[in-house]
Amino acid sequence: MTPSALPVRTHVAAFDKEATFHDLMAERLRQAPWLALSAALHAVVLLTVWLLLPPEVRRVVENCVAVATEEVQEVLPPEPPPPVETKAEPIEDSSIVDPTDIEPTPSDVVSDELMPSLADPERGDPTTGVVGIGPGKQGLYTGRGHGGPGGGGGGGGPQRPSQLEDALQWLARHQDDDGKWDCDDFMKHDDRAATVCDGAGSSVHDVGVTGLALLAFLGDGNTLRTGPYRENLRRGVAWLRSQQSPDNGLFGQAASHDFLYDHAIATYAMVEAAGLSGYTLLRPAAQKALDYLAAHRNPYGVWRYQPRDNDNDTSVTGWCVMALESGRHFGFLVDDNALRCSLAWLDQVSDASGVHGYTKAGEPSSRKPGDHATRFPVEKGAAMTAVGLFCRFFLGQDPREKPVMAAAAKVLLQKPPVWDTKAGTIDHYYWYYATYALFQMGGQPWTAWQKKIEAVLVRHQHQDRAQRNLHGSWDPVGAWGEDGGRVYSTALLAMTLQAGYRYTRLVR
Repeated sequence: MTPSALPVRTHVAAFDKEATFHDLMAERLRQAPWLALSAALHAVVLLTVWLLLPPEVRRVVENCVAVATEEVQEVLPPEPPPPVETKAEPIEDSSIVDPTDIEPTPSDVVSDELMPSLADPERGDPTTGVVGIGPGKQGLYTGRGHGGPGGGGGGGGPQRPSQLEDALQWLARHQDDDGKWDCDDFMKHDDRAATVCDGAGSSVHDVGVTGLALLAFLGDGNTLRTGPYRENLRRGVAWLRSQQSPDNGLFGQAASHDFLYDHAIATYAMVEAAGLSGYTLLRPAAQKALDYLAAHRNPYGVWRYQPRDNDNDTSVTGWCVMALESGRHFGFLVDDNALRCSLAWLDQVSDASGVHGYTKAGEPSSRKPGDHATRFPVEKGAAMTAVGLFCRFFLGQDPREKPVMAAAAKVLLQKPPVWDTKAGTIDHYYWYYATYALFQMGGQPWTAWQKKIEAVLVRHQHQDRAQRNLHGSWDPVGAWGEDGGRVYSTALLAMTLQAGYRYTRLVR
């Protein structure tokens, strides 16, 4: 039996013949064209989807990265530099000699360690402020030595007082062979045929007065490489290095309650000696000394005598700021937070009157136990205000923006320098800081103070050449002369005479 032979009943009219299976299927196909349309529609949809699909960009990007990585890996490392020659051939043409080179010192004290290495060419001229991030666009040292022989003499800078040379010669004559200045026994260098110097200080301050003497020579434009006193600087720096602890960087020993004064001053001197001279081998010693100051500072505070005991004062902090800010200028590692805390401290101990306190607002300078306060009344001076004002300049503040600075200058002008041993007005420490602070103020405040301080210092310096042991020095009859002695007074007042060119004027 085949399907085509089966009779199929349909709804056609009775007079039509009966349709076969094939006829029925053909009829259905003719009546239902949707199958073809459906197939065509599916084909169109599939084609559209294929056309709308995004290209495979991910693979292209990954290939680029791979290619870039492959190219980097193919870069060959540079060839190693040729070995450094250990012996240089002698150079006959003196015009080709490196200007930073100097002859070896004949002194046995200055060992090969102090022989100069070439200054870092990236640092540039240390006196210009091109490098370092200290205050002022011109840097701290643009005027250094313009008026002195160490800086070439004259140079268009401020006039150098002739008394300054006498003071430096006195210091040079009283330096020990090992490089230090002996605070209590400096007179061993005196000519016994003439009047021997008096004015011994305390033996515990040899480190501090040596630092002050070095700063006096550096302030006149001398360095370890150049200047008439470079040999004095070399020996003094060598001695300071011999006194530094290899463990913590402290200069000297904690032999007195105020030993940090000595360390801060010595650090200040070492930083200037290394920075101005371009001695790379001195930088580790200076950095260790700065690190000791950082470790000694009180948390969230400043400095005083003992490390990190939360006791602060303006006097010790002043020397620390000098050392740290100079270190920052010469590219040493310095904690900027310490300098920010110093500014916060100055605001804490001062008020609108301009007066800066010692350990708190309104507190005058300190005095030793006994009759010290009677012999040197604190109201005769304003040492803490002078320290605070100079530190504000050194830390980059401007009196046009900080009214307390102009007020502080007025306080200083109300207490000018007067050399009166009976009235107890002599305070070389106060005069030093006030002179530097008012030079920074400039204008009428500086003019008025300069006339008075120079007149006082010139009049009371020993100028009788017949008294050759004393000639050029100042008597240590001030508030702290018993501690530092004649070396302290002479070095500090020599620096005071350098105020017009030791640092550039930071605010213009």
